[in-house]
Amino acid sequence: MKILHVIANLAPRYGGPAKACFELARAVAQRGHEVTIYTTNQDGDGELDTPLNQIIQREGVQLRFFPIQSPRFWGTSLPMARALAQMIPTVDIVHIHSLYLFHNLIAPWLCRWYKKPYVMLPHGTLDPFLYQRHRQRKRLMEWTFENRNMRQATAIHFITQEEQLLAQPYTHNAHSVIVPLGLTLNEYDKPRPSQWLAHYYPETKDKKIILFFGRIHFKKGLDLLIPAFIALAKQQDDIHLVIAGPDDERYADHLKHLLSVDNMLDRATFTGMIQGDEKLSLLRESYLFALPSYSENFGIAVLEAMACRCPVLISDKVNLHHDIQQAKAGVIVPCEQNAVQQALADLLANPFQARYYGEKGRQLVENRYQWQQIGELMEQTYQQLIEKHHVR
Repeated sequence: MKILHVIANLAPRYGGPAKACFELARAVAQRGHEVTIYTTNQDGDGELDTPLNQIIQREGVQLRFFPIQSPRFWGTSLPMARALAQMIPTVDIVHIHSLYLFHNLIAPWLCRWYKKPYVMLPHGTLDPFLYQRHRQRKRLMEWTFENRNMRQATAIHFITQEEQLLAQPYTHNAHSVIVPLGLTLNEYDKPRPSQWLAHYYPETKDKKIILFFGRIHFKKGLDLLIPAFIALAKQQDDIHLVIAGPDDERYADHLKHLLSVDNMLDRATFTGMIQGDEKLSLLRESYLFALPSYSENFGIAVLEAMACRCPVLISDKVNLHHDIQQAKAGVIVPCEQNAVQQALADLLANPFQARYYGEKGRQLVENRYQWQQIGELMEQTYQQLIEKHHVR
């Protein structure tokens, strides 16, 4: 098969969707298919240092970057639109990532024009919590093109059953499939620098690290985690909060203010984005990982923590929570400060239980969330959707 993915950006700062797109493409390419990603060079307010308008080979996937143009927030790129018009007639199926962006105006229309099947992956944008954001702007795009895109899609690709259920009121009864995301586990078993965190951040030495790892954003529940941490830190001298991830919207300034009001700024460390071996060290050296998110389509960072045997504490709005709860692989709480605080206190007081969750989390990833299995499932799904399209 010849498969094309279309996404607004691939820079690491954009978190889950960018990572998911490339790794999903790689998993299918490793099964012998020709997989290409078309995207822009957008990287926040800047641009990626990458060649434009040419094919770049990366781990079996063909990447082609196009220049980002104004308005940048929409992922606009007219050169990408022109290239899509040439590429789409030559492929077997198109996988379109996210909604309400420039490429959603162009790619589905071209697929319909050339009678090519296309799959839409919302990446959580149809979760009611996010669906209501910028509602007027989104309503205009829905009326103009997005409703038709969904109604005529060969399928909507959901990552979890929970996402599918939450999105149901907004999908116009479109056909849908569920294929999860995953990890390549051997990448998480590499030798790591020892005591990396204490070496670069001496204030963390000999502390139990409560880790938030991900994009610093209002939806992540950090306004619940920080007050819960402050309350516990007033009673315990041996805990330290580490917030690791990019801050696209300067939300970190608000979080630092919350800490400074209680004179707790020195009990927290903001590392910025961490990748590679340093990321593995951070996950392995942390006492627990916390994500009390108000909305989380999947939570790749949760899988990464579990792969490193780091105990996880997540909200019941993280769509992985059913699997984690069933496997007894972590702690699930509602989006309430008191619940987060009590769960943190319980885990900090019981290292044996925390280690148990870490081991069960690793087992869950091994059993259900490896790319080798998911690549095979995605391959089968593409084949079924192509056949479905041809018999319409």
